[in-house]
Amino acid sequence: MHFNTKTLHAGIEPDPDTGAIMTPIYQTSTYVQSEPGKHKGYEYSRTHNPTRTALQNNLAALENAKHALCFSTGMGAVDGIIKILQPGDEVISTNDLYGGTYRIFTKVFAPLGIKFTFVPMADLAAVKAAVTDKTKMFWVETPTNPLLNIIDIEAVAAIAKESNALTVVDNTFASPALQNPMDWGADMVMHSVTKYINGHSDVVMGAVCLNDDDLKERLEFMQNSCGATPGPQDAFLVLRGIKTLHIRMQRHCENGREIANFLNNHPKVGHVYWPGFEHHTGHEVAKKQMKDFGGMISFTLSKDSMESAMDFLRNTHLFSLAESLGGVESLVGHPASMTHASIPKAEREKAGLSDGLIRLSVGIEHIDDLKADLEAALAAT
Repeated sequence: MHFNTKTLHAGIEPDPDTGAIMTPIYQTSTYVQSEPGKHKGYEYSRTHNPTRTALQNNLAALENAKHALCFSTGMGAVDGIIKILQPGDEVISTNDLYGGTYRIFTKVFAPLGIKFTFVPMADLAAVKAAVTDKTKMFWVETPTNPLLNIIDIEAVAAIAKESNALTVVDNTFASPALQNPMDWGADMVMHSVTKYINGHSDVVMGAVCLNDDDLKERLEFMQNSCGATPGPQDAFLVLRGIKTLHIRMQRHCENGREIANFLNNHPKVGHVYWPGFEHHTGHEVAKKQMKDFGGMISFTLSKDSMESAMDFLRNTHLFSLAESLGGVESLVGHPASMTHASIPKAEREKAGLSDGLIRLSVGIEHIDDLKADLEAALAAT
């Protein structure tokens, strides 16, 4: 089944009682049992809910996976994954990653005895050098947030397998429409479903997709026991959002390409980070493992400073200043003070994230209007 068809049909069946083509919202906390322990697969909605089941089946199909588990937030999904580790285990992570992930790694799990080593994972020699006999997991973001670095999933997964470690890929920036990490050897794929998968800035959710039955049972135990599960209304909204994922991503990519080139040719812009450029160091790897290059772009102004960045942010209108990304509307953000503020300044700068960096989530508006908005903001900066 082609991806476009999967978004509409995979894992989704008409309601058996009414024939409703849209998955019903099973707004219930509990389910009647004929006798204690005898039920139709559902007993309590923290554990299972039919609307969530339909979404999980659909997400698994989109990532070419056997299983998917949904969590109440993307961070809930990260939390569930790391909780399958034990004190003393070590995780090798990219050094250019989402600030919330860095925060939970260093502030929540490191004090509990799990060690995190941050390396530039596009450098495979650096990845191999970080491996020890205690390495149990490799944490990959690609494209990375916010510098749009590209990591070779297949190569990292091969290193992980040599070490009997798991490869987890945060696929949020690409979405399953553009990249399927399990096809390249990943053991688990994590999403902030909040972003492109839902696509309408009205739901917060996370998900993990995987094939291994034992891993699924362990993660499902964490999901149920710790309780970070989404409600049926949110599951319904995401199912609705997924139906247009393929056509939304097509427009995000088209607009992203136009905006990247517009910025790259603008005299007031310094460096533009976008993997679609042939000069991007990860371009060839991106071409191999991605179907297109996405709608996320970061850039600096020719005067790379916090002050200049703030001037620019004050002068955009269609690009709304806000956290998050991946919605149909265009957003602009300042990673150093917003999404990545939890990372110490020295660590941010070591990874290449300057105080002047600006991040765009290019939406699906008309491209001429988006260009005009950026042109006006640049002129006023």
